[in-house]
Amino acid sequence: MKKENIKNVFKEGAISSQFIADAIQKHQSKTQIGAHNIFLGQVRKDTLEDKIVKAIEYTAYEEMANFKFHEIKEATFTKFDLTCMHIYHSIGTVPIGEICLFVFVSAPHRQVVFDALTFAVEEIKTQVPVFGKEIFEDSSYQWKINK
Repeated sequence: MKKENIKNVFKEGAISSQFIADAIQKHQSKTQIGAHNIFLGQVRKDTLEDKIVKAIEYTAYEEMANFKFHEIKEATFTKFDLTCMHIYHSIGTVPIGEICLFVFVSAPHRQVVFDALTFAVEEIKTQVPVFGKEIFEDSSYQWKINK
């Protein structure tokens, strides 16, 4: 795989509502699409051992992570009849309530987008080397375990 074919999916900080809206709006001219499905991963205000999460700081070996995102995207296109697919993940600090993962799939028919999105998000959670450090209100932290 040529390095120039692999897209950088990382966005610094939270993924804004405007960025998500713009992505949706760009697809309205693609009239062969009949369905979209979106997954938005949001930073939760978890309480762990009496400490409250205020943010997650995401880090990654970006070259390897981008390659894994690319592999997942290719596998999803191979398995499902999609028209398009986009993946964006935060890097850096994302406060609670903000979006850190945006996966957007489109296809001619609705069932495909449901199945494809579930497949892609599960693959991302288990395969991509992105690490989250949960930062607590008292400024202490711990590395996040994906569930």
